Amino acid sequence: MKILLVRPRPDPETIGLQHVMICEPLELEYLAGAVDALPVQVEIVDMILEKKPLAAFLSQHQPNLVAMTGYITHVGIIRDYARQIKAILPECRVAVGGVHAEVIPKDFVVPEIDYILISGDTKDFTALVEALVSGRGVEPRAGLYREGCLQHKSACQPHVRPDRSKTRQYRSRYYYMFHNPCALIKTSYGCPYACSFCFCRQVTGGNYLARPMPEVLEELQTIPEEEVYIVDDDFLLDAERLEAFCQGQRQLGLKKKYLVYGRADFIAAHPALLAQLRDVGLRAVIIGLESHQDAALASFNKKSDVATSEAAVQLLRELGVEVYATIILAPEYTAADFKGLYRWLRRLEISFVNLQPLTPLPGTDIFSEYAEDLLISREEYAKWDLAHLVLAPVHLSVRQYYWQILWLYYKIVLRPGQAGRLARQYGWPAVFKLTMGSSLVAWQYVKKIVRGR
Repeated sequence: MKILLVRPRPDPETIGLQHVMICEPLELEYLAGAVDALPVQVEIVDMILEKKPLAAFLSQHQPNLVAMTGYITHVGIIRDYARQIKAILPECRVAVGGVHAEVIPKDFVVPEIDYILISGDTKDFTALVEALVSGRGVEPRAGLYREGCLQHKSACQPHVRPDRSKTRQYRSRYYYMFHNPCALIKTSYGCPYACSFCFCRQVTGGNYLARPMPEVLEELQTIPEEEVYIVDDDFLLDAERLEAFCQGQRQLGLKKKYLVYGRADFIAAHPALLAQLRDVGLRAVIIGLESHQDAALASFNKKSDVATSEAAVQLLRELGVEVYATIILAPEYTAADFKGLYRWLRRLEISFVNLQPLTPLPGTDIFSEYAEDLLISREEYAKWDLAHLVLAPVHLSVRQYYWQILWLYYKIVLRPGQAGRLARQYGWPAVFKLTMGSSLVAWQYVKKIVRGR
């Protein structure tokens, strides 16, 4: 049996971070690893990097099953891929999974899609493949969506080793900002916090599960790349577990450089531990600062405050750890609010920021609160990218709001003197690559300003 695992290419309408980062499709590597013991031939096709159309790979591999994963922005692309697959290979089965399918599976209910996997548990994909290999019918199970039936998420997500050999031809091209080439590893599932705007808890049904640290360290030893992006929803969470991570690094003599997610309150409360992490390779932290206003943080149920954010950034700066800040822009923002945010970011000496207009993603706690106020429809999937305006600005026009975003990006990320500092730290080739990618993102915003939508 032949299986083709496909990562879809983003829709041209989506404002793409793929211009400054393309990470390995870890979710597909997990699926490949999950069926490693079965009599199947598995190939991974990364359509972000491939220049040939999907049809070429369908003709080349003649798969019996095509499985795809994606986010809400990929719904239209995945549906289109499914139509192409059935047109070229009518007997080929089509399966869809990923975080959006796990939370809003009904968006993939179309005739061309045969199976919708709603669990992050790889055993459901393994069971599906086993049934297809044996020729018996695919029996209903908790991890397969059935329209009209109540579905229960599994609290257990057993770990299998991802098969990174399936992306061998792409690996040198996977990177995140200045982390190049960069591999991914996942050491836990879910998040114990309940920020109102966040999708993480919905994906895992509110469960948080951490992998045993010896298992994590064993996997790290198999990763050839020096740069490693730990894609946990929150890696900086359990001080005792992180102590074990540091101790294991030292004992094994691992020489890795890490990018992780972390909350400001944990960072500010654990300066000695962050210093240990820096010493074993922590290079950058993605922090959800979210806002420079305490009232906004409270409305997001962030359980933190601006002073804590400032303390965390100050600590990381003293340790020489890069900060990648994410900010949520409220629809009520005025030009004065954007100016105030700029002054705050500059005072904190933030060099990299991801500006996200407040986006009540379907499935989050705040979606119903804003369902009647959407600027775009639920079905304009490509625009639900955390970069488009989903809610109408209250005090600014759409054009003015996009202009404020673009201008703030320029003043923070591309300000004079920034390139020289980054070149000294990362080299001119990396700076040139990031500048070109940032320019492509900027051009997408320019088109939004011109069109006014």
